[in-house]
Amino acid sequence: MNLSIAHLGPPGNHSEQAALYYANWLARTTGIKAILCPHPSIAQSLKAVAEGKTKLAVVPAENSIEGSVTMTMDAMWQLDTLQIQLALNMPIVHVLISCAENLEQIQTVYSHPQGLAQCQVWLEKFLPNVQLIATNSTTSALPTLEQDTTAAAISSHRAAQLYNLPILADGINDYPDNCTRFWVVSQNATPPIIDSSKINPTHTSLAFSVPANVPGALVKNLKIFANLNLNLSRIESRPTKRSLGEYLFFIDIESGSINEPMESAFTELASNTEILKIFGSYGVLSSNNL
Repeated sequence: MNLSIAHLGPPGNHSEQAALYYANWLARTTGIKAILCPHPSIAQSLKAVAEGKTKLAVVPAENSIEGSVTMTMDAMWQLDTLQIQLALNMPIVHVLISCAENLEQIQTVYSHPQGLAQCQVWLEKFLPNVQLIATNSTTSALPTLEQDTTAAAISSHRAAQLYNLPILADGINDYPDNCTRFWVVSQNATPPIIDSSKINPTHTSLAFSVPANVPGALVKNLKIFANLNLNLSRIESRPTKRSLGEYLFFIDIESGSINEPMESAFTELASNTEILKIFGSYGVLSSNNL
């Protein structure tokens, strides 16, 4: 059995690395072999799952420095029938790839917005006058670097090896413990690839919008979890994209399997919210243990 997994491309970026970690772990634990399918954007990776073109997608959800990946949150909200099967925590090490002889030659640095943001202190210190250009992926600009020795890209060790390009500076992320949580996402109707005997669900993710922007609309829903002694590990707002000042809310709960408190919380939330989307309960793995 071969399993198709969508991820942000081109090859060599951290999303592909996370997908490879997951695919290798899946092969060892279940015998299932995976085929990686790179896509031009995070949204298109998730759309491939929603449309049944691939069975799974591995997408970045949250970074320890820059917080949630907004493209992932927006796509999860906009696309129906998506379910989180697993979370994977992976250390992130950024390197500066360039054919320049030294830093003084560099005039332009390319990378994904997350890559640029996670290295902003280093960039301000060592390359304060360069032009920073955001790309769809940390590897998008790599094919052009040999032709332009004034350009550089923030990417990964794997990318430098794949494209046979030199690393001009290593470990340039501002915080050494930089880590990104990736989600393994499937369709709701897809049977779980991993059963509970292999990894215990410890988290649940959901999102909701409220009927009106009135005082107490959010706190009323948050009190539901407090009253049931359910701890929230993440809460954030995103624009509804309907009107300025209207928001929807993403929440991670430190509770996995559907138990009585969780069922009670969902019942109350359904009556207090305009739209409620439960993305599923899942376990969390570290790439160090795969």
